[in-house]
Amino acid sequence: MAREKGKLVYMVYRAMTYSLSPFLYLHLHWRRLRGLEHPLRWPERLGRPSLPRPSGPLLWFHAVSLGEGMAAIPVIKQCVQKQPQFTILMTTTTTSAFNVIKDLLPTDVIYQFAPLDTPVAMDSFLGYWSPNAIMLMESELWPNLILGASRKGIILALLNARISSKSFKLWSGPVALPLISLMLSKFSLIAPLSTQEAIRFQLLHAPPSVISFPGDLKYAVGDDDVPGKESICIKDLQRQLANRPVWMASSVHDGEEEVMLEVHKELLQIYPDAVMIIVPRHPERGKEFTQALQKEGFDVVLRSRDERISPSSNIYVADTLGELRSLYQIMPIAVIGGSFLPGLAGHNISEAAAAGCAVLTGYHVGHFSHMVFAMQQANAFSVRQVSEKRELVEALTELLSDCSALEARRVAAKQAFLALSCGIVGNVWNLVHLHVIIKILSSITI
Repeated sequence: MAREKGKLVYMVYRAMTYSLSPFLYLHLHWRRLRGLEHPLRWPERLGRPSLPRPSGPLLWFHAVSLGEGMAAIPVIKQCVQKQPQFTILMTTTTTSAFNVIKDLLPTDVIYQFAPLDTPVAMDSFLGYWSPNAIMLMESELWPNLILGASRKGIILALLNARISSKSFKLWSGPVALPLISLMLSKFSLIAPLSTQEAIRFQLLHAPPSVISFPGDLKYAVGDDDVPGKESICIKDLQRQLANRPVWMASSVHDGEEEVMLEVHKELLQIYPDAVMIIVPRHPERGKEFTQALQKEGFDVVLRSRDERISPSSNIYVADTLGELRSLYQIMPIAVIGGSFLPGLAGHNISEAAAAGCAVLTGYHVGHFSHMVFAMQQANAFSVRQVSEKRELVEALTELLSDCSALEARRVAAKQAFLALSCGIVGNVWNLVHLHVIIKILSSITI
């Protein structure tokens, strides 16, 4: 009965997305005009391919944006290395992910923009690329994609699977639950990023037999993911910052910029030569933010203009894409944004920990709460959470004034990361091989 209700809800969803297709097409054009879609490759979002499909078996990896895409790369590299007969297709939704990830993927991987979840776009995409299996990252649960793929006999896996509290409440409702239950029944593998997420998937009626917890792929931070050209530029920045008190506020959202600025103002009273590196969550905010700071009398350096830090500079705005991991490599202290205002959901702290930064974050960390907890369990000094501006000022003052305290925090963060990251890529690959690759090879042999 529940399955029949799920099919009915899906029929309504499919009809609704079909009728909305013209409006979504106009919305796509509007986004293109605003620079939010690729100016030339936007038709890919309608399921129109821009490259030929090679013959042979094909695996499709899909991630919505940069963070999820970066988590997929280690698994893709494993597949390229161990199953070279497979063609790998990678899709993301955002141009920011495309601009960074295209330079990090193995050379033979095909990269396209993901189609909208409309019947025409998705059916066209699946019909052209005809993947043998689809690896979805984190929370990409789209009905036309999943049920359309299932009808074609395509194997489905959900890696680093998660469902936010808000989405869980939505999917748990009387209308949505039969649909999500039907969708999750189509997966051969669900690999959640935490045990809490595993419980949520079971509560949404995912078959327990397909759920396996291998660890969080967000810990899979490799040195080879940092492009060499950027590293050279970062080393030059490190020389410019030599002997200056410095801290970094990364992935800072609108509203948090003011918080970080107020914190830095207080630090400048103690350390007049201190420099704050601020990395806006949305790089396009950089120029506007820089102008506002200059009006307040700050000597601001903008990275996108290749400006250099002078002795009078006190704020450096890193408004570029794909350099965050490189920046962490030269920072003693990293304050992770997206966590200091209600309604935000945190960001990946493992990248800063992997680089050996002293890691500070707020309490509004959303689904990253499991990562904060796990790192603190591994080493109590690895991550410090602060609740307000005053507490952040005190924490930064302590670290900038006490070399031993700073070193202890940096070592603790690195140790916690190493403990939690060990073997994760191998664990995920073993699950993919067992639940996906073997099935494909068996079907080809037969």
